[in-house]
Amino acid sequence: MGDEQAVPGPDLALGIPSDRLADGSAIKGHVGGEEVLLVRRGEEFFAIGAACTHYGGPLAEGLIVGETIRCPWHHACFDLRSGAVLRAPALDPLPCWRVERRDGMIHVLEKRNRAPAAPAFGPASVVILGGGAAGNAAAETLRAQGYRGPIVIISADDAAPYDRPNLSKDYLAGEAPDEWIPLRPPEFYDSHGIELRLGTRVIAIDPDVRHLRLSDGTTVPFDGLLLATGAEPRRLDVPGHDRPHVHYLRSLADCRRIIEGAEDARRVLVVGASFIGLEVAASLRNRGLDVHVVAPEARPMERVLGEALGDHIRRLHERNGVVFHLGKTVTAIGQDEVTIEAGERIAADLVLVGIGVRPAIDLAEAAGLAVDGGVLVNEFLETSVPGIFAAGDIARWPDPLTGERIRVEHWVVAERQGQTAARNMLGLREPYRDIPFFWTRQYGRRISYVGYARQWDDIEIDGDIEAGDCRLAFRRAGRTLAIVTIGRDRESLEAEVAMEQTVGRV
Repeated sequence: MGDEQAVPGPDLALGIPSDRLADGSAIKGHVGGEEVLLVRRGEEFFAIGAACTHYGGPLAEGLIVGETIRCPWHHACFDLRSGAVLRAPALDPLPCWRVERRDGMIHVLEKRNRAPAAPAFGPASVVILGGGAAGNAAAETLRAQGYRGPIVIISADDAAPYDRPNLSKDYLAGEAPDEWIPLRPPEFYDSHGIELRLGTRVIAIDPDVRHLRLSDGTTVPFDGLLLATGAEPRRLDVPGHDRPHVHYLRSLADCRRIIEGAEDARRVLVVGASFIGLEVAASLRNRGLDVHVVAPEARPMERVLGEALGDHIRRLHERNGVVFHLGKTVTAIGQDEVTIEAGERIAADLVLVGIGVRPAIDLAEAAGLAVDGGVLVNEFLETSVPGIFAAGDIARWPDPLTGERIRVEHWVVAERQGQTAARNMLGLREPYRDIPFFWTRQYGRRISYVGYARQWDDIEIDGDIEAGDCRLAFRRAGRTLAIVTIGRDRESLEAEVAMEQTVGRV
């Protein structure tokens, strides 16, 4: 009884008047000590878990679209009727409760059992090359859709799929424990019949005989294949680039080496003012290290976010003690200092390089798949070879919003493409029309970006950037291609829906 009293909101088991909820609205309450969100759509009422299964985002502050609800933090989408995950980054469904309407009252009763997925037919076997966001999401989606054939994930990484965005954020900052990082416990893959081959390198793909050749000389046959090989960091090519205190952040092992190096370091130099570079800078400031950032651009993230927001990000970092050296490049790395243009030297006993990535497409290209700055796929994420799909950082797909072929290096995009590719491997023929979305969080300030604007004519600013309450619209030829928000999570969701309506996604 004490636990129930500690949960805020009405006891929904006792019921609330049906006219208390307008169509398209929700109320948060509790049943048996659990937080429950009661949602009305027309004359139907749905009761679901009140917290997003990704990072626990408050769904009561989210957006109801048709018979779905979207998380305000990272735009996960759930089915109101079943609680099923419709879009990443959430992986687990929401719990659902039975709802009863009587005498003008709505009562939320017992929790409903989840019906098993009906068997789905597809390839005789599926091999997924890559154990990152796209590969893991694809494997989970295949099982969620009822596919019962063998699934093998082959990954060069020694670790099972993990929460990569956290590596440059809370985990590197020392605020997230190790147990937060794996996407699933080891037993999950065993219980779902997903074979993980970790620390395994593929050296060739043979589309004709349908097998992969491994570095140890063995082969792995496949019927359906998903390429999700991700991207590799671009390397700095200056004297001293290979010193042991020079690091790149791409994997969990990389992050752990940086953390180990940070324990004995006092001064850090970050090369590059990319999102990764700046998140690393913020995380290492949180550890109390002196941080300098060297980058060739005039302001951080100007190419992606424009002048006003780039200046704001710089001031945000400077207020937290970061020193910038912009419009400059590194020319040499010494044992305890870095030399930049004009011979200026900066003391540093730890160097982090974040100057971008390149898609890992060598295997695809050698196998004869069509490539052009990425692996070319159609609207169903299928490559030029039938039965072979690609998703994530390597995929270059026809974007219905811009009318261009684009390639995007974002976690949520990779997961959603993995989900879509999996469904299409089962023959569902679902076009990929999701709007790109990503977020960054630095010093507690979350910046959300919806859409894709490689170029723009103007940026319309509504609100106060410095106050952390704003909306920026990136426009070209009279069309809005991207929306960036700070402190306006619902507006970010609304922008995503508006763009989806433009391309026929909803």
